[in-house]
Amino acid sequence: MSEEELAKLQFDDAPKIRTKLPGPRSAEIIAKQSNLETKGIVYPKSFPVAWEAGKGATLRDADGNVFIDLYAGVGVMNVGHSNPKVIEAIESQARKIIHILDFPNEVKMHFAEKLLEVAPGKLKDEGAVFFGGPTGSDAIESSLKLAKLNTRRQGFIAFEGGYHGMTTGALAVTSNRHYKENYLPLMPEVYRAPYAYCYRCAFGKSYPECDLQCAHFVEHMLTDPDSGASSTAAVLIEAIQGEGGVIVPPDEYMPEIRRICDENKVILIVDEIQTGFGRTGKMFACEHSNITPDIMTIAKGMGGGGLPAAGMIFRKSLDTWEPGRSHFGTFRGNALSSAAGLAAINYMQDTKLVEHSRTLGAHALKRFSELEDRSKIIGEVRGKGLFIGIEIVKDKKSKTPGNELTREIRRRCFERGVIFWSAGHFSNVIRFIPPLVLTKELMEKGVDVFSEVLQEVEDNHQ
Repeated sequence: MSEEELAKLQFDDAPKIRTKLPGPRSAEIIAKQSNLETKGIVYPKSFPVAWEAGKGATLRDADGNVFIDLYAGVGVMNVGHSNPKVIEAIESQARKIIHILDFPNEVKMHFAEKLLEVAPGKLKDEGAVFFGGPTGSDAIESSLKLAKLNTRRQGFIAFEGGYHGMTTGALAVTSNRHYKENYLPLMPEVYRAPYAYCYRCAFGKSYPECDLQCAHFVEHMLTDPDSGASSTAAVLIEAIQGEGGVIVPPDEYMPEIRRICDENKVILIVDEIQTGFGRTGKMFACEHSNITPDIMTIAKGMGGGGLPAAGMIFRKSLDTWEPGRSHFGTFRGNALSSAAGLAAINYMQDTKLVEHSRTLGAHALKRFSELEDRSKIIGEVRGKGLFIGIEIVKDKKSKTPGNELTREIRRRCFERGVIFWSAGHFSNVIRFIPPLVLTKELMEKGVDVFSEVLQEVEDNHQ
């Protein structure tokens, strides 16, 4: 798709801030939300704004302020806000039928066929689709249950920096203690291994001299009878970690994890909830390593235009569920979400959007890397496709996490009409995860604003 065609999908005046943030109308709606909703809401605490409309990779608030969206609803809006092809599919399906439980219908079957068509590796020919829903947590829960059912074992190896959801099982395999400390005890027999976080190696090693000690530690956990990891059903891993800080492992890492699982007869679950559907410049992040998961969890971008959808693609040989004893969900395989998801994948294929993600992502990574070279507080820039992390530190030598600096950068960018979100072990990683329909012009504007803010923050904290 040409730059001109992509530009037609956006509001044409982004970024443009007309009022003090929040503007009067947004402030009024935010006040109403405070009275009506739980204190547990998250995003308005950082971005005090009420959204009115979205187009492509741009958002407009209730006061007419226009923003460049560089977080895509945390990786949901891959084909952009109000994508015309997705809207058309949703409107057409809504006139027919919306809620169908797990009954088949034409659009749902076409969606299942399309998911297998774009699935990684052997899953194309040897895979089955499970429509769960409506969230990524449901996808994770169903994958854990399927692994237990097939192995008759109860243990799971998960990873430091891993995030998999907020339901009880998903929270148990999530690493961040902040999310789980009020809800203990959780599911037992979950064991944690360091991820391939080379910038902050848990073993104090440097790649490639480390000989992938992080992967071999997983092998040690599975083979040493005294490691404490007992009755392991599956290894659950992200091919590129998202909430952990957009951590890209070395090329050999995922194939090594695949080998270790095979040799120890352990199921490999790859969580593609945040990295799937073109985000990393491949349809799925595990394709960068040429591996096939036994079970792959999907959600977020699966719903096409932001509709809730989640599920799994897994090896048919694991399809041992009896009818009525799988992972239930009233909204599994929702017809409206199926229509949106199918339209989104067709749109991605027709417009070569995955290739655009790869190409534009390489330009963005180059620009951020140039900033890293001259910045005193960017510790590392890493990423693939339109999935980039910028780790902020107080100084490069000590690598002390700059979480306060990160919050300041995020706030100042927001005030200029550019929205980033953050992540990382210490909440010190700026995430660049825009809708894949982002234009090069908007990317350049967003990086320009980030560069200006970065310099201001550096100057203020010398």
